[in-house]
Amino acid sequence: MKIKEIILFTANIQRQKQFYKTVLEFELVLDSEEKISFKTGASVLSFVYDEKAVNSSHFAFNIPSNQQQEALQWLQERVQILPDDDNLISDFKDWNAKAIYFYDADKNIVEFIARKNIDINSRNSFSSKNILSLSEIGIVATNLETVYNSINSIKNIPVFDGNLARFCALGNEEGLFILINKTIKKWHPTQEEAFTSNFIIKGDYNFSYENGEIKELL
Repeated sequence: MKIKEIILFTANIQRQKQFYKTVLEFELVLDSEEKISFKTGASVLSFVYDEKAVNSSHFAFNIPSNQQQEALQWLQERVQILPDDDNLISDFKDWNAKAIYFYDADKNIVEFIARKNIDINSRNSFSSKNILSLSEIGIVATNLETVYNSINSIKNIPVFDGNLARFCALGNEEGLFILINKTIKKWHPTQEEAFTSNFIIKGDYNFSYENGEIKELL
């Protein structure tokens, strides 16, 4: 599943601009008072101003399969890493992947994940230019089956991992919807409460997630 763009909402658009442009050195490709966009490999990460936006999100970027250690060192010079117990890199053995987590300026939980099964390696020194694409967006709800049925009605989507009771990943290693039952599951690795936050996604699936409802973009 390919993700072309994820649009999130922020009450602090200038602070997010400063974070992604200056701290993470992402390429700014759209800059206005209402919307900012950054090139992230084959995809685009955007933020739209909304003074009522309060809930944080979770999203992830795929990075080269061999660069989790280089990415960690690069990030440690710029942000505080969110540890997984005593580890700075989470090891997802069932997914054959390793991930690093940190907050952005809105306390969104951002993830850099190196998926070995994708088998895309890089010999270049790690930087934001090494990011392959956006690869995950979290969807927080109370009824995961309803979310799954709504997405599946747009286009059939496979279950990658989990179940519809607590946690379910839909899609494939190029792109995943991470469904979280907020009454049971908390965000990894911080174990903080997961809240429903609005977003728009474009790519193989085009829809908005607003106030817990999925609406297809036509």
